[in-house]
Amino acid sequence: MAHKLSDSYLFLQENTDGLTLRWDIALRDLEKAIGLDGNRDQKITWSEVKQKQKEIVAYALSRMQVKRGGSDCLLKPESIQFERHSDGGYVVLRNSLVCEVNGPALYLNYRLLFEIDPTHRGVLLDQRKGKNRGPYVLSPDENSLDLGDQSSGRPRMFYNSIREGIWHIWVGYDHILFIITLLLPAVFYFSKRRWQAVNKLKPALLDLFKVVTAFTLAHSITLSLAVLEIISLPVRFIETAIAVSIIIVALNNLKPIFTRARWSLAFMFGLLHGFGFANVLIDLSLPTQSLATALLGFNLGVELGQLAIIIALFPLAFLVRRTGFYQLVIFKGGSIVAAAVAVFWVVERLA
Repeated sequence: MAHKLSDSYLFLQENTDGLTLRWDIALRDLEKAIGLDGNRDQKITWSEVKQKQKEIVAYALSRMQVKRGGSDCLLKPESIQFERHSDGGYVVLRNSLVCEVNGPALYLNYRLLFEIDPTHRGVLLDQRKGKNRGPYVLSPDENSLDLGDQSSGRPRMFYNSIREGIWHIWVGYDHILFIITLLLPAVFYFSKRRWQAVNKLKPALLDLFKVVTAFTLAHSITLSLAVLEIISLPVRFIETAIAVSIIIVALNNLKPIFTRARWSLAFMFGLLHGFGFANVLIDLSLPTQSLATALLGFNLGVELGQLAIIIALFPLAFLVRRTGFYQLVIFKGGSIVAAAVAVFWVVERLA
């Protein structure tokens, strides 16, 4: 919950028999919605999924409406399968799309899981011949999509990618905690074996600029390498290492080793966080012509999201940097809490 958002993936495809809609829904989301774990052993087996097949299909299709030319299309279930994404198991529903009216324009209304989890997103790729557009992001605020609208092309994809990059940061609690923990000593300098409050704004801003630039550069590199499938690392290793990075940064606040070169710490761990950011885009299997746009937009969104956090917190930290409340409660106490939470995440993710 600290990292991976609730997503389902939709792939609009075309073959000799007509249109099909492949729909990948996470087992953990279906467990919340209709309950799959019949024996309550915290493990969902394929036999348990098969027993709930009718309920799964009914629940999903009741929350998806497709129209063509103003008339409803019928989603006809063909098969149910299993596939593993970066964050776990997914049910794959394959549906044929039967429309009475012909024509290129399709209208989709998506409502899966919104009543349970308002952070849920449906992510669609239009893989029809001559299309290969997306990703389109469907959310509670924008749950409809007109695929006949010319604005549904590359500009909307770029906008959606930026928005999802921002959203990914704001609900990625481990990334937020890492940024905050890294930010806490930006209003200090290390002298006489202890942290001391800076006298002027300029040195604090310079330190902050170095740290943020190093982190941004590092995660941009690995985000690109992972999405382009040049480097691939196991998800469990990445998620555990991200939690470990929080522990190390928090301990460095309490017992400093990196004082003047904190940017190097930010760069080193930024490389890990980039792999974490990449999982969202990897799961989409984006077409080549859309990859650069989605990657650029998502990365820009991540930067805007973390910049908003910094702008909100840094001025406050600078104003109260000399107070005992900041030095003892926020800086030291906050670093201890961050380390404790990250230790819990390490145990949870390893297990």
